[in-house]
Amino acid sequence: MDDPRGTWAGMAAFLRSLPDRLPETPKAILVVSGHWETEGFALTGTSAPGLIYDYYGFPPHTYQLRYDAPGAPELAKRATGLLKDAGLAAHVDPERGLDHGAFVPLMVAFPSAAIPVVEMSVERSLDPALNVAAGQALAPLRDEGVLIVGSGMSFHNMRGYGDPRSTAPSEAFDAWLTDTMELRGEARARALEQWGEAPAARFAHPEAEHLLPLMVAAGAAGDAAGTKIYGEHVLETAISGFRFD
Repeated sequence: MDDPRGTWAGMAAFLRSLPDRLPETPKAILVVSGHWETEGFALTGTSAPGLIYDYYGFPPHTYQLRYDAPGAPELAKRATGLLKDAGLAAHVDPERGLDHGAFVPLMVAFPSAAIPVVEMSVERSLDPALNVAAGQALAPLRDEGVLIVGSGMSFHNMRGYGDPRSTAPSEAFDAWLTDTMELRGEARARALEQWGEAPAARFAHPEAEHLLPLMVAAGAAGDAAGTKIYGEHVLETAISGFRFD
């Protein structure tokens, strides 16, 4: 959409920078979206995923967007097997397409749509330990050339956006989140499981669905420390993005 005030310019620049931050072009992308909640974990298994325009009240052209990346049915099966081997409920959805939590950031970061994409849901219970465990189960994919992307938002209180009173509490939560991402392995996992006790946590996230994709990514990182590679204030709130090497 048009962005005359440049509200999203910094985030767009961050997304465009992602390919150059990678050691090599991914063989496939597994993107965990905060906009898909299922009982157990679900993964898109179609070879040609369509788009789900799961937003309302936007300009007409935003419902005509295209992102024709191929799917990766074999990756969906592989990931499902890893999750089940770890004792987690998981299944392949053979028909579902990509929601905007997946296709919008990928359109900016990988506009050629040449890399196969599988989307994964978060677990409907919103249990942080369960989602961290899912990431831990998926860790072998990183050594197989798969880029694991957690697509949510580090601050997600729709009533708080644009309100100057949100700045201080969002900064407090962001500082905790940044410190937590810099932990490793089990220390990070334990901290994430107790995220609700962090400063201003329930203000930053009245519900956890937009934080859980980061937990999956952090779980997949194992003992690798996280690094903040994006941070700015958007709509009066502190927003951050992280990378795990």
